[in-house]
Amino acid sequence: MPDASPPRLSPFGNRRASLPQLVLELRDLIVTYFKQETVVPLKRLRRYLAFGVVGSVLMGVGVLLLALGLLRLLQSKTGSTFAGDWSWAPYLIVFAALMAGAALTWSARRTFRSPKEDR
Repeated sequence: MPDASPPRLSPFGNRRASLPQLVLELRDLIVTYFKQETVVPLKRLRRYLAFGVVGSVLMGVGVLLLALGLLRLLQSKTGSTFAGDWSWAPYLIVFAALMAGAALTWSARRTFRSPKEDR
């Protein structure tokens, strides 16, 4: 008696595909999909993060050098204004300037955010 079941067709053609072959094709399809949806975006994210970290480090070093320059400027170019009991004042001034810059940056951060980041 002939086989009454319809022939199984492969997604890649009209030939009859065996069950092990279909399982292998499904596995290949799943692996390809997994790579497309996870590995490729992670590679893009890695590059984005690398530039972000490098930029943050350079900005931090720049702010640190500016603060140190301001401190040395206040200590050396103000004469005897910050001498003796007032030797702590340049440190307080630089600290206040850094806090003001941080507050300004924090408040401006919301202005430059994209709508996608607000979610």
